[in-house]
Amino acid sequence: MTETDAREIVGPGGDETDPGGNPQVQAPSDVNAGWRRFAIDIRPLRHPAYRRVFIGNATSFFGTQFTAVAVPVQMYALTKSTLWVGYLGLAGLIPLLIFALWGGALADAVDRRRLLFVSSVLMWICTLGLLVQAVLGVGSGTLLLVLVAAQSAAVAVSSPTRSAIIPRIVDKDEVPQANTLNYTASTAASVAGPLVAAVLIEYNVAWAYGVDALTFTVALWAAFRLPTLAPTEDGGVVSRGRLSDVMFGLRYLAKTPVLLMSFAVDIVAMVLAQPRALFPAISAQRFHGGGIGWLYASIALGSVIAGLTSGWVARVRRQGIALVFAVVVWGLAVAAAGLAHSLWLCVLLLAVGGAADLVSAIYRQTMLQTYAPDQLRGRMQGVFTAVVVGGPRLGDLRAGATAVPLGLGAAWVGGGLACSVVAIVLAVVFPSLLRYVAGRP
Repeated sequence: MTETDAREIVGPGGDETDPGGNPQVQAPSDVNAGWRRFAIDIRPLRHPAYRRVFIGNATSFFGTQFTAVAVPVQMYALTKSTLWVGYLGLAGLIPLLIFALWGGALADAVDRRRLLFVSSVLMWICTLGLLVQAVLGVGSGTLLLVLVAAQSAAVAVSSPTRSAIIPRIVDKDEVPQANTLNYTASTAASVAGPLVAAVLIEYNVAWAYGVDALTFTVALWAAFRLPTLAPTEDGGVVSRGRLSDVMFGLRYLAKTPVLLMSFAVDIVAMVLAQPRALFPAISAQRFHGGGIGWLYASIALGSVIAGLTSGWVARVRRQGIALVFAVVVWGLAVAAAGLAHSLWLCVLLLAVGGAADLVSAIYRQTMLQTYAPDQLRGRMQGVFTAVVVGGPRLGDLRAGATAVPLGLGAAWVGGGLACSVVAIVLAVVFPSLLRYVAGRP
């Protein structure tokens, strides 16, 4: 039977019929159809430009996790201080806030392909700097802070540019699926990366930085192979990459309560509930020096599972409510993990939080990419980058600093509970996010 013949005998309900028109139940087909409703949607990969970007991002995400684990572990080994580990968050936050807004304005003003490639090269050079200091055994916490700050500045330009590109290289109705693929790939790397990194770090921290530098070359190839993505113009929102263009984007955001509240909820989630800076100390004090790789991989592990079963995500219309609910679950799961004295229970609870975090991240990104016009996407993604990347870094500082007077448990559990409470209060006091429906002006 040919494919055309098969299509001709499918009834209006989707079941196959016999020549007399009587439906025949096909249990395996029903099962497959049910699975496809929940399995991750890979249709955006049929676009060559997106496919290359996806491959480059997925590969570099894996390598980036090696550095994400190596830097705080090296800092704690040098200083024996959670406060210095928290300073890494501050070192990354300041340049991020400065350059993300400017980088977003540049993404609206110049060829996004060229900007992505140049900023990616700068990120790669910073990774090489981390590799060199480890090979030479410099042993300076201050140098680590400087390199992290420089790398953060490059990330602040590349990240909004990369995100603003997505709606230009896939169909608009596939933006949620493209974001889901990106987040799932990054979180899958966040599972495998820390586990392998923990093994390499035990041998020599320089190996972790070396893997990051090597894998990032794939991201450079993907950026180089993108088509030209010149800026579009539409009346008064054209950007020239100046301070006035940054301010225009901020004014637009201030007048758009849906986007403003999505940013506010994300800041609450990351600043109050992010426990990452406490992982080295928790591993050393509560789990007898073990499990550092699993702790760093746990949140991402839950995100991967959520991503692989995310076929339902694009069908949710009340995305604002789903976003708030996911943030509340994230906070409660993190708080519960802070009470666990078993490594595997802690990992499991953090994985639940990671699943909720993936759902909230998909909706935040999708709302921004489909709500704002293309001429403003770079600037909005710049703000998004400052929030999404800066929030966890500020959360690192909050966790590391509060652990000094309060202790590890209180800093961890209290932050998770505060996240859930504040997210609910914000949603009730400012209900625009709860009222948001996808596709409705």
